[in-house]
Amino acid sequence: MTDDLQPALSEALNTLWTKFLPELVSRVATLESASASLAAGDLSITQQGEANVAAHKLAGVLGTFGLTKGTVLAREAEIMYSSEDGTDPELAERLGAIAEELKAIVANRK
Repeated sequence: MTDDLQPALSEALNTLWTKFLPELVSRVATLESASASLAAGDLSITQQGEANVAAHKLAGVLGTFGLTKGTVLAREAEIMYSSEDGTDPELAERLGAIAEELKAIVANRK
């Protein structure tokens, strides 16, 4: 890629980030809510599925923006929510930590 295209590409990515930021924040909130419900022993199958989908979508989008750590964390959450153990309250602490890290990654993208 030539140096001439780099500013245009950066601007396009920033525009897309701004456009999709509300969805990203909502997906992270879904993960936060699911981990809190899991910790309380009250995670429904529906909520588990929503958390799985949110994590999957976050993994893809964050990778698009070069946020590799976010992709890795989101994939970890996706795997945990998609397994039969996804309703194990012992996973709540890790899933909560992942949600908090993802929240920081999304909030601090520059």
